[in-house]
Amino acid sequence: MRTPKPWALPTQPATRALLGASGVSDEMIRTQLRSGRLLRVRQGIYLARDAWPDSAAGQHVMLARAEQAANPAAVISHGSAALVWGLSTPGLTPWHASKPSVTLSAEGAHGWSGTADRHVSRLSPADVARDDEGYAVTSVARTAVDLAGPLDLPGALAILDHAARLLIHCYVTTTRRTDYSSPRLVTAARETLVAAAGRHRSRLHTTLELVVPARESPAESLTAGHLQLAGLPTPLFQAPIDTPNGRLYPDFLWPDLMLIGECDGAIKYTDPQSIVAEKEREQLLRDLGYRIVRWLAKEIMTRPDIVLARIERALLS
Repeated sequence: MRTPKPWALPTQPATRALLGASGVSDEMIRTQLRSGRLLRVRQGIYLARDAWPDSAAGQHVMLARAEQAANPAAVISHGSAALVWGLSTPGLTPWHASKPSVTLSAEGAHGWSGTADRHVSRLSPADVARDDEGYAVTSVARTAVDLAGPLDLPGALAILDHAARLLIHCYVTTTRRTDYSSPRLVTAARETLVAAAGRHRSRLHTTLELVVPARESPAESLTAGHLQLAGLPTPLFQAPIDTPNGRLYPDFLWPDLMLIGECDGAIKYTDPQSIVAEKEREQLLRDLGYRIVRWLAKEIMTRPDIVLARIERALLS
């Protein structure tokens, strides 16, 4: 029996043509497939098993790259691009729960043979970036407006607020908390999002004006959107309060009413010490005369009516 010829298995999705150009024969591919060391991630696209990610999110991105390998004119976009950039999802369903997504121009869509969600749109040079591996991906701003366009105000804000934070992170060498509320940087982030909005610009105009990068979580952004729709007073977001124990930044602050709103996510309380620290923080604020209303991230995602009623009672009491 002839010993199989060794060859470097692809660590990124590779077409049969690309492997053939490197001297890899069909029999060599079949041998590695049978051994389990090589995967066929889609028709005509191969990847070393060792390079297949462990996480569902990583697998989704790899499948999107496979679609691009098969269709070089495609640009990774929408939920797949959100995974690349780390954009938060506005609800409980992760981006990787959907099929990979790519965008092509009308010309590039001819001859499409993919299994991903295909979007046909004109992308300007500013709309396209490269990820760490060199794959074409819609920019943070374009990805955000693509995803926010079809959503209602709260969901759109959850995406656009986070995109604005990512943009500000790119504008400065070292990000400080104050950068997210800097008028100059906030204006620059909003202008970048407006420029990327394209055909969604008129629909997203009001939402883009309400973007506040200082909001630190999708749940905070969702709450802000629901407050706006309900016509309740607009609070300050992550505004500083000086205390005897240092400066604190509540999620929501209605200063005239001495009312603080806190949106609690599970990550806040990962160990008993964090729970004690939060209790101490709350008591410190109460000792300064502030009232506090709290709600859970999952509540604003699933039952915003309950959260709004709770906040309204606190505002009126």
